[in-house]
Amino acid sequence: METTSATTTSLAAIQDPRVLRDLFRTGELVRQTSGLVPGRVQANLAILPAAEAVDFEAFCRQNPKPCPLLEVLPAGSWEPTEMAPGADLRHDLPLYRIFRNGELTGEVTDIADLWRDDFVSFLIGCSFTFEQALIHTGIPVRHVDCGTNVPMYITSVPTQPAGAFSGALVVSMRPIPEARVAEAAAITGRYPDVHGAPVHIGDPAAIGIQDIARPDFGDPVEIRAGEVPVFWACGVTPQVAAMASKPSLMITHAPGHMFLTDRFDRDYEVVK
Repeated sequence: METTSATTTSLAAIQDPRVLRDLFRTGELVRQTSGLVPGRVQANLAILPAAEAVDFEAFCRQNPKPCPLLEVLPAGSWEPTEMAPGADLRHDLPLYRIFRNGELTGEVTDIADLWRDDFVSFLIGCSFTFEQALIHTGIPVRHVDCGTNVPMYITSVPTQPAGAFSGALVVSMRPIPEARVAEAAAITGRYPDVHGAPVHIGDPAAIGIQDIARPDFGDPVEIRAGEVPVFWACGVTPQVAAMASKPSLMITHAPGHMFLTDRFDRDYEVVK
């Protein structure tokens, strides 16, 4: 479903994540979630069979910057009781990706027909969570202003391997006015469970990005005069690990199409 600007305006007024989860569940709405339900935590999703979930959890704990764990559900459970009691991870995201033996085999709006009793689900922090903190201080977030998805890039930076899992770091990028880069880093650094401070500032080539205008995931955004590209670790990193490590089956969110939780951003702000 393609969202019109009028619909986008009405969606921006929704304050209850349950309302949007219901729209995703029924298939009435399919769209990226940046800017939706401001003030609520958004999460990346990864689901694996229990036999492979052990190594994946170890991978996340070895790489807390791109893969900060918010909740790990018991095998067979689809209800994230810590992040959104009553929600159902089989239905309540706008768009899912299916990886089989490292190959992306499709995108679907519901995974009920794929569900298995041995599935372990992981909710992983998302940088969409700290965007409102930037916006509230007057730091522009270009893709939110444009109503598009954040640009994401596969870098040349390796993650720390764990068990069967390894792969390159994925980053999201936001152009920040040069005079406010340090401030943006400090603000986002207060949210370590949703990727925290940037991992790189400036020259994209230094982390293996050859063409900033062609992201691997999401949509390109304009970098204007006086702005600096700033890069944060990204929860799409597990999808690149899936392609590199080839688990038998891995279900994830589609990039930018996050799980909207009931938790508040302020719950994850660390004030020193």
